[in-house]
Amino acid sequence: MFIVKESKTNSELDAILKLRYAILRQPWNQPAATATDELEGTSINAFISDDNENAIACGRLQENENKIGQIRFMAVDNSYQGKGLGKLIVEFLEKRGKGLNLNSIELQARENAVKFYESCGYKIKEKSFLLWGQIQHYLMEKDIRN
Repeated sequence: MFIVKESKTNSELDAILKLRYAILRQPWNQPAATATDELEGTSINAFISDDNENAIACGRLQENENKIGQIRFMAVDNSYQGKGLGKLIVEFLEKRGKGLNLNSIELQARENAVKFYESCGYKIKEKSFLLWGQIQHYLMEKDIRN
């Protein structure tokens, strides 16, 4: 059984950053520094770890303006993909977003993740940017008020 936790320690955040880099940056030869930003301290980092405390799934919720949240840095270890961990992370972050009285959550989905987010109730608002000239992204949104 997989349990979603919220990062509370530096070692937990380090495990999350390691996973983000391995899944979201390293395959495109991008620096590890691009797997984080200045909003870590004010954001909610959710993660699932294995028995050795390695993060195997993660995602972050930040609160933007006008009661809109944003999910960023979603990653699932390749050997755990397709097992529902991403959905558990999204559900956890949405629940936290409701607790913050957010109206909606937006995210920038990579093209290969659009169907996953649609299965979580997100809808495409627009085709957005091409990351590193290679990875098409789509702005997606979900109303979480109900």
